[in-house]
Amino acid sequence: MFKQIYFLGIGGIGMSALARYFAHAGAYVAGYDRCPSSLTLALEQEGMDIHYEDNPDFIPPSVLNRPQDTLVIYTPAIPPDHLEWNYLKQKGYPIIKRSKALGQIADTKICLAVAGSHGKTTTSTLLAHIFCHSGKGCTAFLGGISKNYQSNLLLSHSPYLVAEADEFDRSFLQLHPQTAVITSIDPDHLDIYGDYAQVEQAFVDFAAQIKQGGSLVLKQGLPFPLPAEPAYTVYRYALDHPADFYASRLVWEEGGYYRFNLHLAGHTLEDCRLGIAGRINIENAVAASAIAFLHDIPPQDIASALACFSGVARRFDIQFDQAGCTYIDDYAHHPAELTAALQSIRSMYPERKITAVFQPHLYTRTRDFADDFGLSLNLADELILLPIYPAREEPISGISSEMLLGKVSLKDKWLIAYDDLVAFLKNHSSDVLVSLGAGDIDRLVPLIKTMLEEKT
Repeated sequence: MFKQIYFLGIGGIGMSALARYFAHAGAYVAGYDRCPSSLTLALEQEGMDIHYEDNPDFIPPSVLNRPQDTLVIYTPAIPPDHLEWNYLKQKGYPIIKRSKALGQIADTKICLAVAGSHGKTTTSTLLAHIFCHSGKGCTAFLGGISKNYQSNLLLSHSPYLVAEADEFDRSFLQLHPQTAVITSIDPDHLDIYGDYAQVEQAFVDFAAQIKQGGSLVLKQGLPFPLPAEPAYTVYRYALDHPADFYASRLVWEEGGYYRFNLHLAGHTLEDCRLGIAGRINIENAVAASAIAFLHDIPPQDIASALACFSGVARRFDIQFDQAGCTYIDDYAHHPAELTAALQSIRSMYPERKITAVFQPHLYTRTRDFADDFGLSLNLADELILLPIYPAREEPISGISSEMLLGKVSLKDKWLIAYDDLVAFLKNHSSDVLVSLGAGDIDRLVPLIKTMLEEKT
């Protein structure tokens, strides 16, 4: 292993998990990111050297002129004109993408991979929790911060590795899982893929990398072209319709929690309870339970793990619930995710007013799904729209939050500047408030929560 690992984009959720992994293995870890965040500050507290200006002069002295000792790992979000990236490339440093680094680690373990346009973070985190809670253990690279373990990285001497299989930039094609689940295949990342056919083909290619004799767990009803004679066994799972794995007799409880019977390939667990709210999460729980069952975790251990699962930060995350006001934060940034989140909230609070705050993520995604975003956002009673978070993109003429607001037919809707949101909400009567988006809206969440606590 290299003595030093230098990360370009160290603050990303996947990159930071790798950084923690290599630091735990004894490497010197340093890196660059565009701006500080709670994740980068946590990494700094863990001893990593991080800076926030793209300048080769800021690369730590121990890394400079040491290509023989240093591996550079970068995120595909790094632009081609990035100064440090070009400097390190010119100096002959070995440079690999995050996905390749994860793939190399996963190849040393029994890889359990969770793929899908939506639902993969909660499902993979719950799967890792089941393995840990059962005592079987696993190493896990997660796409969110597990609230049970307060980390996006779990470490174990167990032979199992749980990986969130990210379709962005075809990253998941670096994985060769023993068992994989596909939760959904929706058109997304069209700036990378071009069209839906190419998205679907990438998932087909991913499934083709399942090891001989392995398993593929597919969401029932998902149109997926299977080979005539797959080298793996195919199972189906569903929320509440008969399949190899499914739930039945769902009973709603106060706060949006559910009790249900869980059916695992002919074995029935009665009166299960999931420790997080939301009907959509029952489906995620079925998928995670299916993989755990296929790898010989006893059903009663699965049920026990489901009950004490605390969820993932920014995934249907109830931040505040008192005095007639409920505040939920969610990472949803695609129309299908917005629909699932708002429908789940509506089922929890059918008689209450839902105020959605949405920060669109990427100009290309806003352009490609503008009409669908309008339909999804109409599921709220009120909408507060923030400016588009550009991430790696430059503005596109005619694509803006003003344009998107015109696609929404709600009577009560506002376009608010990012820095004005908390003040606006302080003077606004909120019944059920939900913040949605994958940009930097997460930095406003603690401010909104504090404002609501003070307000009540």
